[in-house]
Amino acid sequence: MNTPVPVTAVDQSLLYPSVYKEFWQHFSKNKGAVAGLAFMALVVFCAIFAPWVAPHDPSEQYRDFLLTPPVWLEGGQWQFLLGTDELGRDLLSRLIQGSRLSLLIGLSSVVMSLIPGILMGLLAGFFPKILGPTIMRLMDIMLALPSLLLAVAIVAILGPGLINTVIAIAIVSLPSYVRLTRAAVMGELNRDYVTAARLAGATLPRLMFITVLPNCMAPLIVQATLSFSSAILDAAALGFLGLGVQPPTPEWGTMLASARDYIERAWWVVSLPGLTILLSVLAINLMGDGLRDALDPKLKNAA
Repeated sequence: MNTPVPVTAVDQSLLYPSVYKEFWQHFSKNKGAVAGLAFMALVVFCAIFAPWVAPHDPSEQYRDFLLTPPVWLEGGQWQFLLGTDELGRDLLSRLIQGSRLSLLIGLSSVVMSLIPGILMGLLAGFFPKILGPTIMRLMDIMLALPSLLLAVAIVAILGPGLINTVIAIAIVSLPSYVRLTRAAVMGELNRDYVTAARLAGATLPRLMFITVLPNCMAPLIVQATLSFSSAILDAAALGFLGLGVQPPTPEWGTMLASARDYIERAWWVVSLPGLTILLSVLAINLMGDGLRDALDPKLKNAA
């Protein structure tokens, strides 16, 4: 009598496609998202290895090369590929070092707003009559104010600096996570698997964090990606207004603010930091579109 051969883990991996492979198949269909991912991979690489990638010290001043144009323009020097600023500092090195701060501010603010936003959204969804109205009215008040104006007010109270900039941007981004989490939770609570978990005796923390939350993460991941680009823009705006990272620390918005007086005689000092911000935000938004296409079941089925 022949005994059935059990299906091993290797056999199962051959029968069922990998989740990551399926995700990449849908993500890679969006060519803009792939291009954005490639550009952001380059930016992250430069940010991590900035001390070795940057050709010069970003704070070192070359007094003999003030406002030197980029190498492809007349008067450019191969020593300074993108030229120098008004103090003779290498622009390429400052852009590379500035990517560290911009990515740090974006990542930190997203984490600082994502975690409390998810907690408050879960509470508002699971307790719609007790905590829900209070939490949502507070979020409505915050949304009634322009985000940049609210961030400026917070930084004006706390004082300019890196940490206060992150706190201000995190507070401004909080309502979107709360509202999105609450909406996703309210849609999941009436599903059969949640009812089965309740009948099985699952505790409230298990229902919130183990049963419901994982099924709400797809839109939150997309929102976090888009908030990352908004955080970079807000940090640049605060730096341009003199309320963000203070000079001489290289930060893209601060570089724009310090170079605005030279826009007519040295366009590269203003244009290159602005172009870096533009391309970074565009790349992150394209990645967000790709994540939405890859994580949304309706879009995957349509494809």
